[in-house]
Amino acid sequence: MSRIDINIKSQELVFIDNFKNEKLRYAIASAKNGVGEQFGSNCTPRGRHIVRAKIGSGCPQNTVFVGRRPTGEIYSPELKDKFPNRDWILTRILWLSGCEVGFNRLGKVDTMRRYIYIHSTPDSVPMGIPASHGCILMRGPDIIELFDRVPVGTEVNIQ
Repeated sequence: MSRIDINIKSQELVFIDNFKNEKLRYAIASAKNGVGEQFGSNCTPRGRHIVRAKIGSGCPQNTVFVGRRPTGEIYSPELKDKFPNRDWILTRILWLSGCEVGFNRLGKVDTMRRYIYIHSTPDSVPMGIPASHGCILMRGPDIIELFDRVPVGTEVNIQ
């Protein structure tokens, strides 16, 4: 089965195909607060996860999502100026769910209930350095390519 490996130290995401061959490698941005699993920490959770849901199939690049629903807006610098404090969730969402009870699943460490996603972000957000509120950030074309290749249930390892 294919999987996604995310390396926090190198700020990279690697997609491994069903034959265990590296197929895609992307620069990402994880949480500026570092790693951690607690609710309210704004940290990126570690460990074994799965893609629980895929949201945004067929939406145009830079579609804006709020509460996992497209708003009908397309991100632009003018929209950013209008909503300067919005946490921009764009293009596609891969919603993660932890697999390790007590570490990243259930209770006060539940990745899914923390709304941790892999999603795109404005081009003004740098890749390769921690910058998110806990999610894994990617460029728009990269998340579209990844989204189209991974089914729900794909294993995601964050280390």
